Amino acid sequence: MNCYKNIELKKAILQEVKLPCTNTGTKFYMKRLDLIHPLINGNKWFKMKYNLLEAEEKGFNTLLTFGGAYSNHIHATAAAGKQFGLKTIGIIRGEEHLPLNPTLQFASEYGMTLHYVSRGEYRNKHTKEFQEKLINEFGNVYIVPEGGTNTLALKGCSGIPGLIENEYDYLCVACGTSGTFSGLAVGLDGGKHLLGFSVLKGGEFLIDQSNELIKQYNGKKYSNTQINLDYHFGGYAKITRGLIEFINEFEKLNGIPLDPVYTGKMMYGIYDLYRNGFFKEGEAIVALHTGGLQGTAGMQKKIKKVLEQPV
Repeated sequence: MNCYKNIELKKAILQEVKLPCTNTGTKFYMKRLDLIHPLINGNKWFKMKYNLLEAEEKGFNTLLTFGGAYSNHIHATAAAGKQFGLKTIGIIRGEEHLPLNPTLQFASEYGMTLHYVSRGEYRNKHTKEFQEKLINEFGNVYIVPEGGTNTLALKGCSGIPGLIENEYDYLCVACGTSGTFSGLAVGLDGGKHLLGFSVLKGGEFLIDQSNELIKQYNGKKYSNTQINLDYHFGGYAKITRGLIEFINEFEKLNGIPLDPVYTGKMMYGIYDLYRNGFFKEGEAIVALHTGGLQGTAGMQKKIKKVLEQPV
């Protein structure tokens, strides 16, 4: 398997961006990881890269993974399976709803077998007993955790800081499972400031989870990392009028689309922190565009409903 096929890292340009506020000296950049591949882009490629190589080395021809109905990871795994000749199985949280939303429709069209489990069952996804049950049902499968987050994902994401050409003070990223954040911490190895933005309500657990992942990977603990918990906008995939208006304004200013689940919340957080004096004049901030734009299609009804509400 040539797992680098059609992945064009050179397309991940570092683009200076403007925020919708007065700025007299702080520089803001976006590393466009969303441009490296039409479907397997953003952080997903880096998290999957060594998992694909491991699956090949161990002779697996089927990937099994987990996700919700709008999961970027499910979408990217289906695309990777199609491109690299692997069967894919998605264990989907919750009941089946027809017609399928755009994310699950894509996954199905790209050959992924969708298997729905109750939310109660889904909470056991990391247990040995539940995974053995899946292996008994689906056979010899290579299991990738939810969000693609494991030590192999850290290995892949640790290479991202080396792709950033300019000097900078802060590296920022949205956090869902802390895999990308933890890999970035490994790559920075104590240098620069790493600032994560939880997209989950009650995301405190991400801090401990990241520390544990890093400990498993290299036994270290870093003091240059922080996960901000203030910009989840009500929880995962929850949105507000203010968030949507900010995303639209940011795209007008920079020509860069943001998704409302991950990158939109991160950029709003950066904007709000700057307005409140967190970043200093003369500092340079790099934000990672981790893709996820596919999820926007499934959010259109929710976005429309929020914007129709009286101000």
